[in-house]
Amino acid sequence: MEISRRTDYGVRVILDLAALPTSQRASTQEIAVRQSIPSPFLAKIISQLSLAGLVTTYRGAGGGVTLGRPASEITLLQVIEALEGPIRLNRCVIEPDACPRNSHCPVHNIWATAQTELTSLLKVTTFDNLADPILTMTSPPS
Repeated sequence: MEISRRTDYGVRVILDLAALPTSQRASTQEIAVRQSIPSPFLAKIISQLSLAGLVTTYRGAGGGVTLGRPASEITLLQVIEALEGPIRLNRCVIEPDACPRNSHCPVHNIWATAQTELTSLLKVTTFDNLADPILTMTSPPS
């Protein structure tokens, strides 16, 4: 299993915005440059993140992108699912009736446990915590 480039870029977008002062807008061009994301690809990612309510976009001269809600309320799981759909290590974990071997499969419980642990970790990992080291690194010395 590997996170797609789209999801990696989506995480970078949210991290970039989380590192900005609250409610500061960033242009997509600024994000593209800072995060080394091709602009056409970035537009599609921002559109998906916007549909999920994770970012808000503004058009016009003063336009740009902001987080759709506080970084403390945005999780890694939400970003991944906005761009990839639900995480599933194996179909049987999400749709138990899809596999006729489910009741006697020796691996099913491992898949289910791994699925639960992974999604639990991603669900409690918020972007305020992830952006904190970034803020510390980019803040001017006191």
